[in-house]
Amino acid sequence: MTKLLFATNNPHKLGEIRSMLGSRFTVLSLQDIGFSGEIPEDRPTLEENASKKAFFLFRRCGCDCFADDTGLEVEALDGEPGFFPPGMPEKEKMPMTIRQNFCKKWLK
Repeated sequence: MTKLLFATNNPHKLGEIRSMLGSRFTVLSLQDIGFSGEIPEDRPTLEENASKKAFFLFRRCGCDCFADDTGLEVEALDGEPGFFPPGMPEKEKMPMTIRQNFCKKWLK
């Protein structure tokens, strides 16, 4: 059976992928391969960060790998509040003014 590494330790994401792929693949998590390090996420888009994570792990462990990256982008608010790079300190990811504007627009 083909093994695929999913660059996550999120049990819910892992369960969803495993149920979608069924028995065709063995989907491994970072925990399954004993990886507990940090994966660099310094790219400006969600897609680039996901790609970087997958290539980073492929080079590190040599197995087929895929990754995702998520952010809060609300279509009804023209993509706001948007993507915030993970390297940014938590309090700066969504400053108060952005949170307030988001709530005002959401509650309209």
